[in-house]
Amino acid sequence: MTKHRIYTMSVASVYPHYVTKAERKGRTKSEVDEIIRWLTGYSQEELEAQFEKQTDFETFFAEAPQMNPSRDLIKGVICGVRVEDIEEPTMREIRYLDKLIDELAKGKTMEKILRK
Repeated sequence: MTKHRIYTMSVASVYPHYVTKAERKGRTKSEVDEIIRWLTGYSQEELEAQFEKQTDFETFFAEAPQMNPSRDLIKGVICGVRVEDIEEPTMREIRYLDKLIDELAKGKTMEKILRK
């Protein structure tokens, strides 16, 4: 079985789309970064290094320092699929990130997005 194309795409190639989506709705790049750091445990410097290395999504999540245990609280539909029903772990992590960026763009407070 071949891997889904998103696994081999670099996070750096998709990141500008996350930022653009957020900024169109009056949110900021720093909020996008905060969400990614919250989810993965990367520091800002580590995150920027991953972008520079053109790390693919599969490696990005596999090497994440500390996936946030509260990410299991992320529920809802993204791309027509309930995130909590996605069985493949890497795809679930990618969709968690997509869902958090969607919530940011929809105007949710950072406190709610970060499940505090």
